[in-house]
Amino acid sequence: MRTLNFCALLVFLTGSALANVTLPRIFSNNMVLQRNHAITVWGWADAKEKITVQFNHQTKTITTGKNGQWKVVLANEPAGGPYDLTVKGKNNITLSNVLVGDVWICSGQSNMEWVVRNTNNAASEIAQADFPQIRHFKVPLTIATTPSDDVTGGEWNVCDPAHVGDFTAVGYFFARDLYKELNIPIGLINTSWGGTHSETWTSRSAFEGSDEFRSMIQSMPHLNLDSVANAKAAATQARIEKLQGSLNVSTAVLITWKDVNFNDASWLTMNLPTMWETQALGDVDGYVWFRKTITLNAEQAGKAATLSLGAIDDADQTYVNGLLVGSTNSYSAKRVYNIAPNILREGKNVIAIRVQDTGGGGGVNGNPEDMHLSLSNAAFPLTGPWSYRVESLMTGNGVGPNSYPTLLYNAMIHPLLQYTITGAIWYQGESNAGRSYQYRKAFPLMITDWRKHWGQGDFPFYFVQLASYDANHGNSQNGSGWAELREAQTLTLSLPRTGMAVTTDIGESHDIHPRNKQDVGKRLAAIALHDTYGKNVVYTGPVCKTVLLGTGKVELAFNSMGSGLMVKDRYGYVKGFEVAGEDHVFHYAKAYIEGDHVVVSSDDVRAPIAVRYGWADDAGDDNLYNKEGFPAGPFRTDTWKGVTEEAKFDFER
Repeated sequence: MRTLNFCALLVFLTGSALANVTLPRIFSNNMVLQRNHAITVWGWADAKEKITVQFNHQTKTITTGKNGQWKVVLANEPAGGPYDLTVKGKNNITLSNVLVGDVWICSGQSNMEWVVRNTNNAASEIAQADFPQIRHFKVPLTIATTPSDDVTGGEWNVCDPAHVGDFTAVGYFFARDLYKELNIPIGLINTSWGGTHSETWTSRSAFEGSDEFRSMIQSMPHLNLDSVANAKAAATQARIEKLQGSLNVSTAVLITWKDVNFNDASWLTMNLPTMWETQALGDVDGYVWFRKTITLNAEQAGKAATLSLGAIDDADQTYVNGLLVGSTNSYSAKRVYNIAPNILREGKNVIAIRVQDTGGGGGVNGNPEDMHLSLSNAAFPLTGPWSYRVESLMTGNGVGPNSYPTLLYNAMIHPLLQYTITGAIWYQGESNAGRSYQYRKAFPLMITDWRKHWGQGDFPFYFVQLASYDANHGNSQNGSGWAELREAQTLTLSLPRTGMAVTTDIGESHDIHPRNKQDVGKRLAAIALHDTYGKNVVYTGPVCKTVLLGTGKVELAFNSMGSGLMVKDRYGYVKGFEVAGEDHVFHYAKAYIEGDHVVVSSDDVRAPIAVRYGWADDAGDDNLYNKEGFPAGPFRTDTWKGVTEEAKFDFER
């Protein structure tokens, strides 16, 4: 999805090569340091160089070792600021506007990376984002084969309308609720990357200590990313040229691909919207053209129109009849372009899109309902077959964060480990849904791994259960990897100081990136306020605790009911329940609330022995809540074999 950097090219040199004292890039103006914990400040300088660190009323001096590395540990500080942090060696560094508060890691894949400017009511949210004590640091997207000493860039930004649009949305709404309740500075370290597996966020030593993953990691070779990239690029080029013909096309021909009279009869076809990695095109990073023909009558010709294409990953240049009508460089933004009068003509009209993908998934991949050409008197859906052809491939094509395990742990977690934090929030799992059963081990392994390497004990780790999304039409009848992933997330709550925000009610059936990140942040904040900060608040929805099988019905009792159970339905019907008998065949069930119980039955199942709730990729119909508005999470009472039990993680070979 986004451009990656190779960490090996940017690692700090050590020893005598360093003339000046330097700090890790996580140290910058506007930073937030962790309150009520020892504060570690570290960096690099010449060997045997005297380093003095001053912060608030503290001053400490140290002499670097032979390798030029140094570290100073300052005493605890209460919440406060702003202060200056000064580091003196042969040169002086002064960082200003430094706060002391609570620091939270924000990590995962695209739903954590998703920025405020692409959420619901974005313009209003941005305009009102005047919270100068909330700060945000975005770790650049980077991979590395061995643990890195530093991240490759980034800076701390103050939360204001000029900057908040690029903050992690989940992280921002989480921080905003904490700040309003606690009135202390909140720092967000956003280290997330769309489309990534949990295994790339996990260290090699964790895999080596795991019975589940030990043989996998032992078989992984030592990697040189440049050579791997070159080999994969050559293989990708050979595959694409076998599919469509030569990539060597002259500029004179390329500029005609947007034109209405260009003959694209020899091009391949792809049904849009989709990620092209799921189609014959496969894993391609580079430029791909798409063309579609629309036929208009005389009455429609010459009229102004609106062209809607949905989200395109990453960037596009869009033409109608050879004329550029719009371009956008954002993988998450919906494309809506105005077509001026007299561009559309009677008869044949061609929409041509030049799509650039810089890494991860690519393509015209938004909602089907967002793809249409609208005139004042007609509308034309644009879903279905489009002609396409690859223009060119990116250098280093094919090496991404999921190519091998540990790559993001090495580059985007390891450099942060000396930075003291309060805890972490996590939104990921979509990319592991094909191996949901193994996620029961992979996810707790990663959490335990981070806690071990941070050296702060069992710090709070709160995560988002997958929202509803009709990924593969999965349900109890044909199996659901997404339901099994949600179950694996629920089981992870057995780890101490973990919490889970249920979000099945705020997903979008045809969009893996729901725009409602406000409620996600709010629910994570409620968990933190209760578990981390000791506030007496309701923080989770109903959780099934006991099951009583009766004649033709099942009674379910719940914990975490707050002030009572409720159903969000004008007629009082509880949706989302199914029951099965000895034949293991599930049928939709009638359900209603009776006091602190839910009673479930089906006319098709005389003797139910198993109950499921929300067991589907898209569980958006679920509507059981407590009266404080927190939804019940999906669950099942059976342990029957699912569809992902045999799927195992492996790296590219």
